[in-house]
Amino acid sequence: MPKIKTKKTILKRIRITRKGKILKKNTRMGHLKIKFDASRKSRKSNIVSQDNKGHIKVIRKLVGKHGKGLGKK
Repeated sequence: MPKIKTKKTILKRIRITRKGKILKKNTRMGHLKIKFDASRKSRKSNIVSQDNKGHIKVIRKLVGKHGKGLGKK
């Protein structure tokens, strides 16, 4: 069996804490923000944790050896 390669793009977009939580930025904040009001911009600019068990499972597969402690709190 060949080794599973780490998906480096995932590691650039998420941060894994010491306890195994996944932190990510909110979506739709790259450009074209003029249509958002100030409260919406400030709400979406925060970093949020990924709580969906299915997404954590997929991310664990994609990050390979870097995600050994993912999802364990």
